[in-house]
Amino acid sequence: MDNNIREIVAALHSTENMTSLAIAGAGTRAIGWILGVAGASRTVLDIQVPYASSAMIQYIGAEPGQFVSETTSCALARAAYRKAIRLRVGDMPVVGLSCTATIATDRPKRGEHRCHVSTYDSTSWNTATLTLTKGLRTRDDEDDVVSRIILNALAESFGLDDRVAPGLSTDEEIIPTGGRFGDPLEALAAGHIGHVLVLADGTRSADAAFSGVILSGSFNPLHRGHNRLLRVASRILGKPGIFELSISNVDKPDLAVSEVSRRLKQFYDKSDIAVTRVPTFVEKARLFPGATFVIGFDTMTRLVDPKYYGGSENRMNSALSELQDLNSGFLIAGRVIDGVFNTLDDLPLPTACGQLFTQIPESEFRDDISSTQIRNEQPYTYRSRFTNLANEK
Repeated sequence: MDNNIREIVAALHSTENMTSLAIAGAGTRAIGWILGVAGASRTVLDIQVPYASSAMIQYIGAEPGQFVSETTSCALARAAYRKAIRLRVGDMPVVGLSCTATIATDRPKRGEHRCHVSTYDSTSWNTATLTLTKGLRTRDDEDDVVSRIILNALAESFGLDDRVAPGLSTDEEIIPTGGRFGDPLEALAAGHIGHVLVLADGTRSADAAFSGVILSGSFNPLHRGHNRLLRVASRILGKPGIFELSISNVDKPDLAVSEVSRRLKQFYDKSDIAVTRVPTFVEKARLFPGATFVIGFDTMTRLVDPKYYGGSENRMNSALSELQDLNSGFLIAGRVIDGVFNTLDDLPLPTACGQLFTQIPESEFRDDISSTQIRNEQPYTYRSRFTNLANEK
């Protein structure tokens, strides 16, 4: 390892950033460089070498159209980013880095020798593509070039200025591609990240961890029943609580970013809220493992009805089992139907439910107001009541 490489690796270890690496085809020398300088535990969360096609498919969750391509490299970096999110402690910034490459081997290759090195973080993605001149280098020398590109890509994603010379010939050129989002909500709407946590002071952070109490809803509008229910649930469990708004809905078109922003204004200076783009509770639980979701009786009936799982009882039981595996739970608020206050005792629960569901006693919470009722009121009454109820803490 030359001094320039050692200095850049030491600089990587001195930042607050961490990374998960997925290196396939070439670039393993970069792994040795990163681990060979003291302080690697401050930088590296995980390193995978999905060399076999089956390992690549398992890592990214689907079979790519081409194993060595810009698209596959970006998908691999995205999977590495999501793994870094799961592995990190706290909210330190993380980067997923990948490499897919095909270089010289022990038999002649008819195709190009090339590499695609990608990085993926909460606001951007970038890929560096290089076609190597065949016959110019040995396999070790080609791996050295790819490893240097990997090191430079990681340095750039960490915000460092220094680079190592990749050692290209005059006929070779690294082709960069990528993009950046200016706002976390735009990144979420594009499917780039999993969720945005919006604090009461307006601060927005991408994919921040949370495992307390979550009250999901459309909040059109936010009203006193929402506020009271979250307070009660948080008190019962002794955990912090947040609201959750999904851009996507099973039965409706996705919300526009402008509409999401309008609804978020109700929470400023009052409550924290997570914005997601997942409509089902299994998907929400994957984003927030260990969280307890607060739901009403109507939502509860849908959770345990095979009709909402394509009519398949097996799919329903599978979803309920996964929720338990993710250490999720549900607090249920009862509701008046035809003059009768309905609770969990009024529902036949599948055996797969286990201990997923807990009823909130009627003495702790009962509020028969609904967003639909408020919206159906006269416009003037709606506006004034909307303001008054949203302002309640």
